[in-house]
Amino acid sequence: MWQQPWDQPGPSYPGAQGTHSPGPGYPHPGRPYGQPQYVAPPKPGIVPLRPLMFGEIMDGSFQTIRRNAKAMLGASLLAQSLAAILTAVLTAATATSMGSIEAWAESASPADLTALGLGFVAAIVLVSVLTIFIASVLQGAMVVPVARSILNRPTGFKQMWVLTRPRVWALMRLAGLLMLAGLLAILVPAAAAVALIASMERIGVLLLIPLFLGFVALAVWIYIKLLVAPAAVVVEELGALDALRRSWELTRANWWRILGITVVVGIMVGVVSQVVMIPVSLVPPLMADFLSPHGGAGQDVAIAAAVGIITAVLGALAGALGYAFQTSVMALIYMDLRMRKDGLDISLLRMMESGADPDGIPGRGQAAARPGGYPGGWSPGTGPAAGAWPDGR
Repeated sequence: MWQQPWDQPGPSYPGAQGTHSPGPGYPHPGRPYGQPQYVAPPKPGIVPLRPLMFGEIMDGSFQTIRRNAKAMLGASLLAQSLAAILTAVLTAATATSMGSIEAWAESASPADLTALGLGFVAAIVLVSVLTIFIASVLQGAMVVPVARSILNRPTGFKQMWVLTRPRVWALMRLAGLLMLAGLLAILVPAAAAVALIASMERIGVLLLIPLFLGFVALAVWIYIKLLVAPAAVVVEELGALDALRRSWELTRANWWRILGITVVVGIMVGVVSQVVMIPVSLVPPLMADFLSPHGGAGQDVAIAAAVGIITAVLGALAGALGYAFQTSVMALIYMDLRMRKDGLDISLLRMMESGADPDGIPGRGQAAARPGGYPGGWSPGTGPAAGAWPDGR
């Protein structure tokens, strides 16, 4: 803490009556007179109670997964299970029926091939939309262990859902809005591309590149602006639309910082996932060479189906770990933004000192900052936390 010389009783100048050794708030050799002594803010859990730096967000995310493995990894597996199951089924079905599909394609008409292609595209879009829906709900639930870990409160899988249950319907409404936004992000560029090609032909094809890049930039900008909406639904008990507005407000003046963190985390998760999947790519030749070197077509089909299932399972496990890490980062970004804008760190410090609401969600019920930048009308110089550390917001 910042301790001023007048915070300590008794004189400290040389020759004064009752002179004693300088205390922590007194000038001493090597420190100019009146310069305060800095004491780091407390760190009861995964991060210190102050606005966070990049390394602290990364470390806090790993610590959250380690301390709440059942809750974080269990929810992540649920988020990845749908895509993993569908991938495994489609891979096995394609491998076992490849010969018949090739024979059918040789005699199929262009209309039949077009219908088949559209069916595959529709299936991919449906899986993507459902994944967005499930991920949005689980993302909100997984904020609970992260928020509780800030005050060193462990959270089990069951407790996470008990605390999230009152907000499930709001999370589902938010997921529906995000799912609709995802559909629009796919359909609007596709419709614009078709219209350009139909109306301008070759020139329209050339215009597709800047149009596509513009849509990607717009989608990324909106994605970052709405990134912490699920956390706002659960922690601040907001409705779906209010949570979107709250996320838009919190990310103001922090867009580039959040984008940088998100890109770095995405690269890290992608690299780790590729490293995990490298051994899987070695399975088919090993199985073909050592298990059945003289196998026929039936053996090749069985190997392809087995490899597809193994790939889907390992991909789900790697994806679950990566999703848990990304969700932890998102939750800590949300808590960091509230510390910077709402003074949430002061409220968490008071909660830690008083031990209030040990089974709740830290940050829930804490009002947004009043004029002056401090929650609840708190101002420097009042309360037990006054002047606890320099305001680094």
